[in-house]
This record gives sequence, structure tokens and C-alpha cells, in this order.
Amino acid sequence: MPQRTPLYDRHRALGARLVDFAGWEMPVSYGGALEEHRAVRQRCGLFDVSHMGEVEVRGRGAGVWCNRLTVNDVRRLQDGAGQYSILCDERGGVIDDLIVYRLADERFLLVVNASTTEADLAWMREHGSPDVELVDRSAETGLLALQGPRAAPVLAGLADADVAAMRPFTLRDATVAGEPVRVSRTGYTGEDGFELFVASDRLPTLWDAFLAAMVAEEGFPCGLAARDTLRLEAALPLYGSDMDRTTTPLEAGLGWVVKLDKGEFIGRAALAAQREGGVPRRLVGLEMDDAGVPRHGQAVLADGGPVGQVTSGTKSPTLGRFIAMAYVPARYAEVGTAVGVDVRGRHHRAHVVQRPFYRRAH
Repeated sequence: MPQRTPLYDRHRALGARLVDFAGWEMPVSYGGALEEHRAVRQRCGLFDVSHMGEVEVRGRGAGVWCNRLTVNDVRRLQDGAGQYSILCDERGGVIDDLIVYRLADERFLLVVNASTTEADLAWMREHGSPDVELVDRSAETGLLALQGPRAAPVLAGLADADVAAMRPFTLRDATVAGEPVRVSRTGYTGEDGFELFVASDRLPTLWDAFLAAMVAEEGFPCGLAARDTLRLEAALPLYGSDMDRTTTPLEAGLGWVVKLDKGEFIGRAALAAQREGGVPRRLVGLEMDDAGVPRHGQAVLADGGPVGQVTSGTKSPTLGRFIAMAYVPARYAEVGTAVGVDVRGRHHRAHVVQRPFYRRAH
């Protein structure tokens, strides 16, 4: 039976369509995914993302351990700062992408994907250290994502701290709607926004307070469908669709997060060899030249045959065009390259475009 977040009854009361996602019964939409998408782009939207996993890492060797397991350089973090990073296996394959927060000296919080939480924990424990303690905080932690250009003023009206002054990828404790909350300025939509960690049993109270505060901004509760189209417009990869253990961060266009000069970490040798020898394939953005909806698993065509594969695709609600991400050999990855996509047995024309497809105005 799928797991449920503490907001399950709230979602049902709002008329959400619920689906099984990574073993969780989650709202895919509350009646209109397009309206939810546009609310986030133009105003604000609220997501229940309590299915995500949270792992606390603490102990004398926590910093060294985090640096050995992730590709980014944890040593760059100050207290209250976070960084996007990746767990790799010895071959450089992506086990998961995650955010690493430094809470204090030798105390970190790792936020991992719902579909990989158990596997990530098993990997971490397999590579454990006697001076490091891993504590799974997932069940006791609720998580909301407030996203959109009006997210900051909505949160500011409920918080006792100057949340509007927070920089991206920073974390702080605050009281929000009377509840003790850990606030981070992060998100997965391509918009400004915040993610709020709260005790699971206090999550419904916080959800209700945000929905009431969002009325004046015409903000909506939002489901997984809008979350997916928003992240795809921003070209944010989704684990399990756009990357997995068969792909490396360099192939996925995430080389900027791989810090080979920081010293040894799991997967370093393989990634260094791939960077030195040349990355053989790339995750690129595609825009369709004619009507055809690109979907995960469809073949990318060039020179008379298949050369790659679509990993994510949709019709962009913001741009009004059909867009996709796909892996292609490096020689086809240059912006402007003409390719095709096999959509249900028919050849549809497309071309490589710069990622992201959408970038918010600052």
C-alpha cells in the first residue's frame, strides 16, 4: 500500500487527483495542472513534498565523510549554507542528486529523492565511518515548497524573520505561523521560492496557514503535474528519467558541480577519465519543429537512424512549444543541430536548443 504524507486528508478535501508516485499517494493536480503551473510562474503555488527523504549526518568526521560521498566540495559551506550535489558510484554513475546543508560544525542535512531514499541510506551505511552517525529524519519531517514570484511576500507575512533577505541555498530557523520551521531558499521550479521543514505533526497547521495567506495573491495548491512541467521548462533533471546509474554528471550537463580538485571521492577516477577523454554523449534541450509530443523513451533520429533517446518531454505551458531533454552523441549536441524524434512511429522534426528553455527575470 502506498505511503501517505500528513496532508493526505487535506488533499482529498481539496479534490486532488491522487496517484502512486515512488510508493507515495500524492496529488497530481487539484483540478487544473495548467492553472497551477501558471500560478507558480506568475504568482505563487504551494507543494506538499513531504515524500522527500532527510538524513542527518553528525559526528567528528561528518564533513570529511560528506565530501567523500558527494561530488561537490562540502568544505566550501558555512553554517546555514547548502549546495546541490550528486552521489556517484565507483563508475561515475548517478545514484541520486541531493542538497547538502551544513547545519553546524560536523552536522549536516542531506535532502534526497523520495524514490531513492532507502537505496541512498543503504549506500551511505555501506560506506559509513565509525566517527559518523546517520539519522533518518524522513518520517518525522514534513516539507512544503512555496514557489513563485510572490512567494517571498507570502512567507514574510507569516514569518518572524527577514526571509526576503535570505540568499539562494541558505537555511535558517524561524517561526512561521506560530510553528518552529527550518526555512531554505530553494526549489525545483525555476522560480524564486522556499522549502520549509517542519515536524510532521505540525505540517497540516502550516499548510492551512499558507493556503489562507495565498488567497490575496491568487496562489494555488499545486500537484506533481505542474511540478514536472515547471522543472522541465527550467531544464532541471529528474532522477530516474534524465539520469541514473547509467549516466554520469558530466553527460547530464552537471559538470559544474563536480569538483575534481577537492581530493578523493567515490567516482572521482571514472569522472576524471571521462573528462580527460571527452564526454561521449550529452543531455541536450530539444524543441520540436512540428506538432508532436516528445515523451520519455522515444528515439532521437539523425543520419537515417536512431542516435539517442528522449528522457523528458512536454508541451511547455509558458512557451507554448513542444520541448524535451534527450541524450545524443556529443557530435549532435551543438545548438542548432537538426534531428528528429520518433513519436509513435512517425518522424517529427526537431532541433537542439540552449538549456534552460525558460529562465525567470531577476
